[in-house]
Amino acid sequence: MHRVVFQSRVGSDGVLHIEIPMSKADANREVQVTIDPSRVKPLPLTQEEWRQFILETAGSITDPTFKRHEQGELERREEFP
Repeated sequence: MHRVVFQSRVGSDGVLHIEIPMSKADANREVQVTIDPSRVKPLPLTQEEWRQFILETAGSITDPTFKRHEQGELERREEFP
């Protein structure tokens, strides 16, 4: 038997219904089902949730060897009248 990854959606009633066809050779074998929330499409964040996320990331790099490389010079462009 091999590992099967199956994407499904929990219904509005909060119940997950799945039916996964397997081979006849796998009949009468026990399987283990693991429920893992999908990370494919995150829910949109509110403005406050986004702000909180940004505040939590500030200062989160703890690697002492991490450094910001030089950013170079900003290109001067012709100004509009």
